[in-house]
Amino acid sequence: MTETTADSGLGGRYATLHEIVRAARNALPTNFWDYLTGAAESETTIRRNRLALDSLGFRPRVLRDVSRVDATAQVFGKPARLPVVLAPIGSIENLNAEGTAAVARAAAAFGVPMVVSSVAKPGLEATAKAAPACRRIFQLYVRGDMEWVDDYGRRSIDNGYEAFCFTVDTALYSRRERDIAKRYVIGGRGQVVAEMERFQAAFDWDDVARFKARHDIPIILKGIVTAEDAELACQLGAAVVYVSNHGGRQLDHGCGAIDVLPEVAAAVKGRARIVVDGGFCRGSDVVKALALGADAVGIGRLYCYGLAAAGDAGVLRVLELLETEIRMCLGLLGATRYAELKREMVIAAPPVYPPHVLSAFPLLDLSHPGY
Repeated sequence: MTETTADSGLGGRYATLHEIVRAARNALPTNFWDYLTGAAESETTIRRNRLALDSLGFRPRVLRDVSRVDATAQVFGKPARLPVVLAPIGSIENLNAEGTAAVARAAAAFGVPMVVSSVAKPGLEATAKAAPACRRIFQLYVRGDMEWVDDYGRRSIDNGYEAFCFTVDTALYSRRERDIAKRYVIGGRGQVVAEMERFQAAFDWDDVARFKARHDIPIILKGIVTAEDAELACQLGAAVVYVSNHGGRQLDHGCGAIDVLPEVAAAVKGRARIVVDGGFCRGSDVVKALALGADAVGIGRLYCYGLAAAGDAGVLRVLELLETEIRMCLGLLGATRYAELKREMVIAAPPVYPPHVLSAFPLLDLSHPGY
């Protein structure tokens, strides 16, 4: 399995994840913070992501030899230090000027893959150049015709991207009222909305099949939340079914991501690998997802807190702390590796905190208006 000696050098400054979150909040202007932590309309879906995770408890086994716990994994068929993928985040350069280049350096240093968003800077080629050793996947929002899409496919292959990800839950651009109420607009939103309504809204299964036939690169479909669409993805030959509700930023009143994971896993039946994201903030969250059928977990806002707090070193520190939590959780469950996780280790349990984008960090003062 993968090994690395990378060290963030931030162990003394950030001993817990919530300290990184607090530092990120202090570092970011309110507009950027609200863009990062906000969601669509009533923000019900984002809260359900945390509610779903917090409504699951563990049934641990004891008196097992857990003196050696292996937290490494195979992600997309290759070794990774954790079963974690750094999810695509648009406009990430607002959190740190180096954007996806900084994230790629951290991902390479730690040993996990990242997904590069088509609406993040410095862009496809520059990100690859910034960290050639980074395992990277390219994610596309469809904002042009099929010739435009094909160009991204060719460029991804030419620049060493190992898979191509279509985000499929953005047929229309949602109403993110934290931004709207302040009249805060990230550059070019009007053009983005027009392009999405013209191109993304018309993009369908036949278009994905056409792309797959033309380009020799594995396909990932991000935004699958039903058994029916998971079945269609498998029939089409998708390499990865990516369970996601866009972090609550698209459809309001969606279900929590981990709530729909078992349905999707039952439909996939091993024909594709499964990634899930949506509110995953702690090592225990990752372990729950793996026990319920995921092969890997996408983290988005979580690594962005590290990026905002301390650049690529901050992202690396988030991953170090997540690794510690995952190893601890596995061992206390009585497992030494992910293959020993069983569905019956996870059961329904009443949540103890009101759901909130930051409710995984109860030592933060969430009553403070800054959050």
